[in-house]
Amino acid sequence: MTHAAYRYAIYLTPSGPLRTFGNQWLGRDADTGTALSPPGELAAAPADWVREPARYGLHATLKPPFRLAAGANGAMVDATARELARRQAPFDTPLALRALRGFVAWGLADGGSPPMQALADACVLAFEPLRAPPSAQELARRTPHRLTEEERRMLDAWGYPYVFGTFVFHITLTGMLDAASQRAALARLEAASGQLLQAPLQVDRISVFVQPAAGEDFVVGRHYGFDGSTADGAGAAYLLA
Repeated sequence: MTHAAYRYAIYLTPSGPLRTFGNQWLGRDADTGTALSPPGELAAAPADWVREPARYGLHATLKPPFRLAAGANGAMVDATARELARRQAPFDTPLALRALRGFVAWGLADGGSPPMQALADACVLAFEPLRAPPSAQELARRTPHRLTEEERRMLDAWGYPYVFGTFVFHITLTGMLDAASQRAALARLEAASGQLLQAPLQVDRISVFVQPAAGEDFVVGRHYGFDGSTADGAGAAYLLA
């Protein structure tokens, strides 16, 4: 299979207890690609709540999934991620549980974070030369008729509606839910993970995720620490030239 068949994404992935809880909640570890069962004290989330976010793995989007432009390859994605991570400084930011555009997520507690915005902006720009334009079908899946004028401009320019001025940091925990299910999910997540949010999110790495083929789950290719360290995931082979 050629590099053009893969999709890459640049995500922020939590570590420590947030990662453990989030993976168990979604029922999947994107580092290994394996299914997980929640521990006894955490009731499994209904499958229709987590089916869609589990496909992508626990993450916050910095550069949304993209196919490679002509002449680009996985090694170029890897080199760009290494260089970008090397230029970043670690920071912390508090999180809060929120409903957002019909789903439930961990978002920024204070509503905004200049370091987070700067990191997201840098990721969008750094990988843009490697991104192939989305197909008409991919654009249609973004339901452009439901977007604001600014979101539509972002979709047309960058292939995704929520970048730069429309970016909202979030770690997705459910798919789209009706109002009653949103309330139920918020209540269950608050009871199960509320204490975890007393500690801020430590932002000290970015991660490249890979989707090997259409319809398949995303897996971690590699984590890139701001200190220059790296850690491979199950999808590391897709970063080879």
